[in-house]
Amino acid sequence: MGFHEIRFPDNISRGARGGPERRTQIVELASGDEERNASWANSRRRYDAAYGVRRADDLAAVVAFFEARNGRLYGFRWKDWGDYKSCLPSGVPDATDQAIGTGDGATTVFQLVKAYNSGAQTWIRTITKPAVGTVTVAIDGVVQNSGCSVDTATGNITFAAAPATGAPITAGFEFDVPVRFDTDRLDVTHDIERLGSITSIPLIEVRR
Repeated sequence: MGFHEIRFPDNISRGARGGPERRTQIVELASGDEERNASWANSRRRYDAAYGVRRADDLAAVVAFFEARNGRLYGFRWKDWGDYKSCLPSGVPDATDQAIGTGDGATTVFQLVKAYNSGAQTWIRTITKPAVGTVTVAIDGVVQNSGCSVDTATGNITFAAAPATGAPITAGFEFDVPVRFDTDRLDVTHDIERLGSITSIPLIEVRR
């Protein structure tokens, strides 16, 4: 699928709304009990960028971005200001934030992930779009300043030499969400006072 490695304007995404969505089937039995089944193994994020459009120039930037992506055809990067770090929102990413694997003496490629913990439950999210220049990696707590590379288009970390067996591999980073427009039409209202407004700019996460 077509994807452009460009981020939606930060000044507009900062005022947007949205977050994770899950799909659950709920069947109510005659007894009043419920049976619940997860249709999706992973969540999918939806956003509405219209809430971040405050000026006519913002609207012009959105229209230009929409046209350059050919509507829904090409995906792009989106900064979710509520969840874009390997650490808490108030923290600074550190190389020991997230466990991404354990060395076995042979594997050289590891995928960036982020763990969401609550009580005894954990959900692991695959991170495919780390922000350029933000990724730090550690082996057994020692930061690796050389000998490894990051693919910012896939989130893969590649080591020149396989980490030793049993060595914990961790990473810290900022990241974007791969999304696309969820419409092929922008409905812009032109008025005298605001010089243009738009009711909705829906975006949906691209999962591969």
